[in-house]
Amino acid sequence: MTLKKSLVFMLTLVVVFTLAACGGKNNANNSSSNASPAASADNGAAEATGKLADIKKAGKIVLGTSAEYAPYEFHKNVDGKDQIVGFDIEIAKEVAKDLGVELEIKDMDFGNLLAELKLGKIDFVIAGMTPDEERAKAVDFSKIYYDAKQGVLVRAEDKDKFKTMADLEGKAIGVQMGSTQEKIAQGIKGAKLKSLGKTTDLVLELKSKKVDALIVELPVAQGYANVNSDIALTSISPEYKSGGSAVAVNKGEKDLLAEIQKTLDHLTADKKIDQWVSEMTQISEQ
Repeated sequence: MTLKKSLVFMLTLVVVFTLAACGGKNNANNSSSNASPAASADNGAAEATGKLADIKKAGKIVLGTSAEYAPYEFHKNVDGKDQIVGFDIEIAKEVAKDLGVELEIKDMDFGNLLAELKLGKIDFVIAGMTPDEERAKAVDFSKIYYDAKQGVLVRAEDKDKFKTMADLEGKAIGVQMGSTQEKIAQGIKGAKLKSLGKTTDLVLELKSKKVDALIVELPVAQGYANVNSDIALTSISPEYKSGGSAVAVNKGEKDLLAEIQKTLDHLTADKKIDQWVSEMTQISEQ
């Protein structure tokens, strides 16, 4: 091979290797560029959004409840201080714990809970609330976490007068405003309803003979009957097709609801809710 041909051959090799190196670099850059959006999308999908993101940023979650419905939620003097306790409160504490935030509790009349939720003044509602069709139009619900039967309270002296639902017809019946029990009472022929915000006030109405009977959830009725000798739990068991309690969040807050459901699922699997119902019923009777 002549010197001229050797030089040409060597120059050709240099050009080939240079182009190959540039091509490899460009391909690497293109590959990196193409992968970046996908990676960003994956990372974005894992981040909290909406109300859940706000909660984590604030470091607290605000519970709306109506704390006069033992054993669900009620006031109790603990170590000299008035505190809100109950098995619903234990559930809320577990939700906050799983989210890694503090729990703030706002106590209000039951009938105001969903309005306050819609206004954004509270983040979620746990208050022995039944997810009926009307409420489900305004908010989103978790799965049922507790399903209780209904009970009827009367004055002890009148217990023998109330044995069936028919015995409630035409009577003055006390119920909690905006509750499932209110709907049950509305279906009783000739019943005269007295709807109040607090069950404690309803019990006073019963004792003072302003109403003939109260319809409340069975664990609640049992709790009041156990600590009040002048009222009694009847054998009447009112039925309502949409029973059970669920957690409420604002419409569309899927991320928050999914996290709450995870907590409910593991509490149900561990039978913690049943344990708390028993414990809080006993505490409410002390």
